[in-house]
Amino acid sequence: MNTEPARHAPPAAPRWRERLRQYWKLTRGDRPIGWLLLLWPTWWALWLAAGGLPPAWVLFVFTAGVWLTRAAGCVINDYADRWLDPQVERTRDRPLASGRVSGREALALFAALMLAAFALVLTLNRLTVLLSFVGVALAATYPYLKRYTHLPQAYLGLAFGWGIPMAFAAVQGAIPPLAWVLYAANLFWTVGYDTWYAMVDREDDLRAGAKSTAILFGRHDLAIQGVLYALFFAGLAVVGRLAALGAWYWAGLAAAAALVVWEFAIARGRERAACFRAFLHNHWVGTAVFAGLAIDLALR
Repeated sequence: MNTEPARHAPPAAPRWRERLRQYWKLTRGDRPIGWLLLLWPTWWALWLAAGGLPPAWVLFVFTAGVWLTRAAGCVINDYADRWLDPQVERTRDRPLASGRVSGREALALFAALMLAAFALVLTLNRLTVLLSFVGVALAATYPYLKRYTHLPQAYLGLAFGWGIPMAFAAVQGAIPPLAWVLYAANLFWTVGYDTWYAMVDREDDLRAGAKSTAILFGRHDLAIQGVLYALFFAGLAVVGRLAALGAWYWAGLAAAAALVVWEFAIARGRERAACFRAFLHNHWVGTAVFAGLAIDLALR
């Protein structure tokens, strides 16, 4: 006779909690790398525009706005890719691809996030508000390009860097040439690190008919990556000269360059895991540039 007490399955989580968990995954709340890669260039711009620590409210608006717009971008990206993600090993378990979140829910979440970000922008000046409409258009249209062009990473660079002119507009009420040089430098960086990301999915994308710079560059990918990162650092060097930055800034660039060399060292064999590590590692590149910039401005 069995005398062990009956074992009961643990109670299921409340439906609302499960929905929130799926929405959190859909916005990549559990993966902050995208937010950080968007945050660093925005902070570079804020510190340059202010000549040091920016006004507290402007800093809050842009920091929160970066999280909201990145989350919204992830949602609309997954909505646009719901035909592709089930065919890609890395993405087939995402909430939309797996059917745990509906397309209607995703669109509603995207709208809510963008409205929250716009509400924050409305507290800033008119030029910043006007620029935000361009940012919305870039964020909403980027995910659809991989069906039609091999350069979605370049368009992502335009979208990910749009916080730069907005930051200068918010602090200075204008967009000086320095802002556009920084914007161009960040564009090259974004194409570079997002190509690492695209190299992870290259074989799956080829089978599914999607397009990317990783596919476009082909066997020349590492060489072209080297050119992109060189242009990134050349742009940052011009920024340093235009802003009359000192030794700490240049030390930050040197540290960032060393980190990029390490990325090429680990990903030279093009293995999926190594390319993904190289992509993630760009967070530290952005950190090094910001640290040098912030310290240099603080010690003036």
